[in-house]
Amino acid sequence: MNKRILTGLAIGATAALLFAGCSGTGQDSTTGGGKDGGETASNGRTYAVITHASPGDAFWDRVKSGAERAGADYGSDVTYTADPDPAKQSQLIDNAIAQGVDGIVVSMANPDGVRSSVERAVAAGIPVVTVNSGLEDFKAFGAITHVGQSESIAGTAAGERLSEAGLSKALCVMHEAGNVGHEERCAAATGAFSGTMQNLQVDGTNDAEVKATIKSKLQADPSIDAVLTLGGQYALDAVGAVDESGSDATVATFDLSDDVVSDVAAGKILFAVDQQPYVQGFLGITALHLKATNGNDIGGGEPVYSGPAFVTKDNAADVAEFAKNGTR
Repeated sequence: MNKRILTGLAIGATAALLFAGCSGTGQDSTTGGGKDGGETASNGRTYAVITHASPGDAFWDRVKSGAERAGADYGSDVTYTADPDPAKQSQLIDNAIAQGVDGIVVSMANPDGVRSSVERAVAAGIPVVTVNSGLEDFKAFGAITHVGQSESIAGTAAGERLSEAGLSKALCVMHEAGNVGHEERCAAATGAFSGTMQNLQVDGTNDAEVKATIKSKLQADPSIDAVLTLGGQYALDAVGAVDESGSDATVATFDLSDDVVSDVAAGKILFAVDQQPYVQGFLGITALHLKATNGNDIGGGEPVYSGPAFVTKDNAADVAEFAKNGTR
């Protein structure tokens, strides 16, 4: 990790500590973060968080929770909306501009699809922070910073770990069609994996279908010995598919949930790559708060990396406490 990345992380983490105070678990989005747990006085600012989340994707609950926690801590109103269709996501951005919000946090899984709306926000004098997806484009679009993980770094690390485990034939399960970040992550994993890896597209809005698709693939090709999913809940589908198909394939995943951490601890999942979505939401709002209150641009022009962080059997117990709180 280079010096600029470390600097960005240090600035982001320091900002969160300075302003978060004694924040809660993220499950209560209405109370403030004062040391007595009381309500923080409203500062009158409103921030819009607009993501490409699909219905039922638990990952985004943590992004939302982190953003709302930060808003409560700082006394700002935070609204959260989402749509996986880039045209509809653009409309949500345009609505926020029309409402005169004080800042926008946006994920850009399809950068070209939302570019014009993001640029309109910037032209209107509304500061924009990108989170999760958009690392390659945030500067060009005029956003003040990006909070997330590098898909190439994370994918490479996952591919290397699968190789170290002695695996030779893998599936990379993508649950969002057209998500450039997912494509980049699987490509990086494939490039770093010493064996062969094939992409498998599934419908992430239907867990039963995800499990059935993986199960069918495993039954058709018993030589597949690894399944890498790009979301925690889909890892659970993969574990079920392995069990039902009679396969001996090893499951690994990106992203966490309480159940994923439990399965890692039990040895059912080899590892989980955590990009810390709660951090993405919290630091997205923190960046806007610091811009408004102190004129800061965190990250020094570089992205603030929230991951990757690996959860394995060795450290799963330590992470489990936070996963139960809904913050990991």
